[in-house]
Amino acid sequence: MHGSLLVAGTTSDAGKSAVTTGLCRAFARRGVRVAPYKAQNMSNNSMVCALAPHDPAQAGETAEIGRAQWTQALAARAEPEAAMNPVLLKPGGDRRSHVVVMGRPGGSVSSADWEQGRRHLAAAAHDAYDDLAARYDVVVAEGAGSPTEINLRSGDYVNLGLAQHAAMPVVVVGDIDRGGVFAAFHGTVALLAPADQALVAGFVVNKFRGDPVLLDPGLRELEALTGRRVYGTLPWSPDVWLDSEDALDLAGRRAGAGRADALRVAVVRLPRISNFTDVDALGLEPGVDVVFASSPAALADADLVVVPGTRATLADLAWLRERGLADAIARHAAAGRPVLGICGGFQMLGRTVADPDGVEGAAGAQADGLGLLDVTTRFAPAKVLRLPRGTALGEPVGGYEIHHGRITRNGGEEFLGGARSGAVAGTMWHGSLESDGFRRAYLAEGAAAAGAAYRPDPTVSFAAAREARFDLLADLVEEHVDVEALLDLALSGPPRDLRLLPPGSER
Repeated sequence: MHGSLLVAGTTSDAGKSAVTTGLCRAFARRGVRVAPYKAQNMSNNSMVCALAPHDPAQAGETAEIGRAQWTQALAARAEPEAAMNPVLLKPGGDRRSHVVVMGRPGGSVSSADWEQGRRHLAAAAHDAYDDLAARYDVVVAEGAGSPTEINLRSGDYVNLGLAQHAAMPVVVVGDIDRGGVFAAFHGTVALLAPADQALVAGFVVNKFRGDPVLLDPGLRELEALTGRRVYGTLPWSPDVWLDSEDALDLAGRRAGAGRADALRVAVVRLPRISNFTDVDALGLEPGVDVVFASSPAALADADLVVVPGTRATLADLAWLRERGLADAIARHAAAGRPVLGICGGFQMLGRTVADPDGVEGAAGAQADGLGLLDVTTRFAPAKVLRLPRGTALGEPVGGYEIHHGRITRNGGEEFLGGARSGAVAGTMWHGSLESDGFRRAYLAEGAAAAGAAYRPDPTVSFAAAREARFDLLADLVEEHVDVEALLDLALSGPPRDLRLLPPGSER
């Protein structure tokens, strides 16, 4: 059994990640050994995993991949590895991205050399796909953006370029909640060249609200016009919440909104925020109200302030000062209320941040931190990737480290690879709040320091909640999408003699 399927989308955020994740779990339920794959991801939300868990020669080696592919691997009941996301672009500014290749730093690319500067990455991406395909029954690949970016097609190795490499059938997902989905489906196929059209087998409608009877005539006409099947219509569900891939829509996790005893958590919405899924576990707590804040007023009534990770510590530190947020955080700490800094956010809470080698930007850049913790940070070119485990507040805790910063702690107590002084704490460990016992202990202590009436719920399990989300999504896919047909498509390849649509058919 060997096969593959590319899940493309009419637009960014059409639902590719959700459909890919749901199919990974649905296929795994059938005993299929399935692996997720995304040739190139662009996200500052990443995760540490094993480099190549199948290779004893690389035992213990770590790698960095996009958080979405790490999550999809869990849904597939597979161990995450570097080959599942061989190229990761991490935006470091408006026009330049840092490149991670097979889990390790690989230089940078700018918008000015977008096509030429990425050509060498295609070989690495295709080699990684070939490796996965040789070891798994089925690879479910997620595309990026739209497959019909005709201005970029010559250098594409993520969408139809990948599909051509592997003779891979393609299913296109469209978000009907945005409107115009029929035109988007038809146009996605029609603008493609004949060889690419021949791989697009059909469509999946996402986020439908309303009576399916009203939608059915449009779906049947779409099938008649394109000669391609609609494999299903997924309903909109407020309960589908997966780890976010990017920061396009940072909404609060407001489980505790409106409760008199709610613990109010304000997460600073840094311009270059990264690994913001660190606070997802807080959103599961029924008595915690999490909001993202970008002004001093939004911090005024917070019990706990979280300064999250960032891809550009010095630039975001300057932004904190420009917006008056630095002073607001200092006032919050001076009042004895808790502040938690994570990775780059922790570094900002220290005495100084220095970048002698220009890891983030200009060589020799340096700035004073907020001075709330007695630590200094110095960036180094080599990136640290770790999966630490330990104990804090009397509870076992784990996490992951992804950073260039080297921390020197001059005072305060050690705290999860960081430092702590009074109610101000900083850690280099992303994901630590996913450890249930530690999270409850930290929130209880923070609530006491803030004078809040909140008490943690001892029954909340982050791991169980994530599994429940996978199963909920898979249940929706099982009910509303023809999973057996898509599995057969993955194993059989693109249907023969798919209709060619103008104007692409004339190219």
